[in-house]
Amino acid sequence: MPKVRFTNMDHVNTDKTIKQFRQWRQERRSKIKDYTFVVPNHPPELEFLHHNREMATATWVGHSTFFIQYLGLNMVTDPVWAERMAFDKRLAPPGIRIQDVPPLDIILLSHSHYDHLHLASLRKLYRADTLMLVPKGLKSKMIRKGFRNCHELQWWEHFTVGGVRITFVPAQHWTRRTPFDTNTSHWGGYVLQSEQQVTGSATSVAVADAHAGSDSAEAPTLYFVGDTGYFRGFKEIGERFAIDLTFMPIGAYEPEWFMTSQHVTPEEALQGFVDCGADQMIPMHYGAFKLADDTPREALDRLEAERERLGIAKERIHVLGHGETLKIGRRSSTRI
Repeated sequence: MPKVRFTNMDHVNTDKTIKQFRQWRQERRSKIKDYTFVVPNHPPELEFLHHNREMATATWVGHSTFFIQYLGLNMVTDPVWAERMAFDKRLAPPGIRIQDVPPLDIILLSHSHYDHLHLASLRKLYRADTLMLVPKGLKSKMIRKGFRNCHELQWWEHFTVGGVRITFVPAQHWTRRTPFDTNTSHWGGYVLQSEQQVTGSATSVAVADAHAGSDSAEAPTLYFVGDTGYFRGFKEIGERFAIDLTFMPIGAYEPEWFMTSQHVTPEEALQGFVDCGADQMIPMHYGAFKLADDTPREALDRLEAERERLGIAKERIHVLGHGETLKIGRRSSTRI
């Protein structure tokens, strides 16, 4: 039986030819890049994080890995504590040591690429009662690897646990871990909402019993983008959800002729932020691994220049350090 192959909205193709790969390699050899800037590391507020059950928070571990506290539940997105990615050493240490992460209720995986799905990290974080949510097509692999409490979602489906509705939403990307499994599982992002606030029409998948946080009626709506190129899905997601805070990728965009369909530039990241109607944004997907030819400093400088050009208030863009925690409110966010 042929394997199911997933596609993007409007069937946007992210495939690259061997000739294009060779061209990128050739260009890379002629570039001289400055990697002296390192994302600052903030000692994590571990005592607070281990005891907090009331506030919605986001702590940046690095790359696309966040420790999120929401309605009394502890979650982590795309957990990668790897010291290397391929042949390159990590650019900066994780903001929280993996052994210091509070016990997790939920793990969210956006797709199967190695810089978003690191099995060694998952094995250290996963417990028997930890729920793992994955894109369609990935569940069987994760169960084979020992993660039995696993549920998969298609675009626009949701899973409700502890009063939190988690909806899997589209992104423009692709997947592969071996030469034989290209696009056999999907990719996307996640929107977190309080079930009490929901009046939308996403397809219901399951409801599980758990404890809901005490302020669920006032919980912010969070949008973890995952990995994506710029696409019309930002606007559609914004039409379906009233987003308070989005976690938006800004790195791994150079050379743009090669990366454009799969990774946003900093300018496209801000346009996606505007399109989805979010009030606040945390940039991510930079500063931990050398995945393309851009540097963390370049990504942040371009982001700041575009923010000024668009007239977006500086306090709406939260550039975190590794280990830094943001306290999140509805239509307002303040640092701890």
